[in-house]
Amino acid sequence: MTRLLVGPFNRVEGDLEVRLEVAEGRVTEAWVNAPMYRGFEQILQGKHPFDALVYVPRICGICSVTQSVAAARALGAACGVEVPPNGVWLTNLMLACENAADHLTHFYLFFMPDFTREVYANRSWHAQTLRDLSGQSGEHSREAVATRQRWMHIMGTLGGKWPHTQSIVPGGSTRNLTGSERFRLGSRVAEMRSFLERILYAAPLEEMVELDSEQALDHWLQREPLRGDLRLFLTIARDLELETMGRGPRLTMSYGGFADPNGIHAMAPGVWDGSSLQPVDTAHIAEDARHAWLADEGSALHPSAGLTLPQIDKANAYTWNKAPRMAGRVLETGALARQLANGQPLVRALWKRTGGNVLTRVLSRAMELAQLVLLTEDCLRAIQPDAPCSVDAVLPDEADTVGLCEAARGSLGHWLSIRGARIANYQIIAPTSWNFSPRDRHGTPGALEAALVGAPVQDGEKTPVSVQHIVRSFDPCMVCTVH
Repeated sequence: MTRLLVGPFNRVEGDLEVRLEVAEGRVTEAWVNAPMYRGFEQILQGKHPFDALVYVPRICGICSVTQSVAAARALGAACGVEVPPNGVWLTNLMLACENAADHLTHFYLFFMPDFTREVYANRSWHAQTLRDLSGQSGEHSREAVATRQRWMHIMGTLGGKWPHTQSIVPGGSTRNLTGSERFRLGSRVAEMRSFLERILYAAPLEEMVELDSEQALDHWLQREPLRGDLRLFLTIARDLELETMGRGPRLTMSYGGFADPNGIHAMAPGVWDGSSLQPVDTAHIAEDARHAWLADEGSALHPSAGLTLPQIDKANAYTWNKAPRMAGRVLETGALARQLANGQPLVRALWKRTGGNVLTRVLSRAMELAQLVLLTEDCLRAIQPDAPCSVDAVLPDEADTVGLCEAARGSLGHWLSIRGARIANYQIIAPTSWNFSPRDRHGTPGALEAALVGAPVQDGEKTPVSVQHIVRSFDPCMVCTVH
């Protein structure tokens, strides 16, 4: 039996350590540690509820808009406001912009550079990967970064800056578009479409979102092997058998994303169990702090009654992250969960055969990226330059509400309690809180901890490359995990 401590990981938002036990060339057990505590939930105690709109975007520098939206929805529910259609479309546009940027960054800067490692030098695809995808020095990676920079002009126009944009409020968006601004932002969307269709997919976006079976994917891949970075990834995935790595739980969840003014989601909500889609019942969510350096009241708590109080000398604790569970079960959240909830036939077919794994997670993000760019086109067409985009919101003295939305990495929830016109409690469960959770009081490992079991470890490896692939397939954001 060998023990390895892998971390801190590079190319990860925040700090992450993974402790492994290895026997006979395979990981037998894993413990995931989020070692950085920040205390936003404590900071918010006693503040004016609208102050959350200033504080919570600072939780993260890469998904700050999503944090703003969750807070605004919790506050909006407390105020009982109805967001006008323009406010809905503007919020969806900003969310889609940020999520698409995150997916692009994940593929080109976080995930694919691992395949340029020397360990793969004898593979037929290595030279092409080294040339095109070596972090910021790869030809395609550099162009992706430049495209992303221009893409984020959408956020600058709507919010004045990014990250920590302040235009999202409980009543909608404080910033509308003029006709000329809408035209200019359309050119940014066209640039992103061009990059994706030339470099990532080497195919139209519409062709990507219509892939509906493994046979269709195989035909698309074989038609022009290695043309486009997604085909390169699929070639690598087959060669390295990535569908056998990082098996996730048989339960996934999406709160639903990008509802239109009539409440119809572009990305459906639901809990997928492998055979059917069930409604999301947030009453069944509870956080277990048994193995966190946090006070534990002896049972798992619903986030509306959650407690975030550091206890650094706690026995058997090994992370700052709590263990969220749905009706006591471990689940996975993210782009894979959204594609399953939305009934994407190719992803569901892969899931039924192989479950959640490195291949299905990365492919789901790539497919969703195409969907998000198409969604931004729809949002721009729907926005009316002269129509109202927000309404005033008046806070009650007391309220208990929740704001839910889908971040790039998965389901995000903000639970808010107001007493005496002040924040009495504020609890957040971020996507990586779900996916990177520790063991619960029953000893059940979290999604990543279980997914790492069975990962191959070569002789002499101190940071096993298979572990890197599995961890990055979940796209962790550790600063959100412990806020």
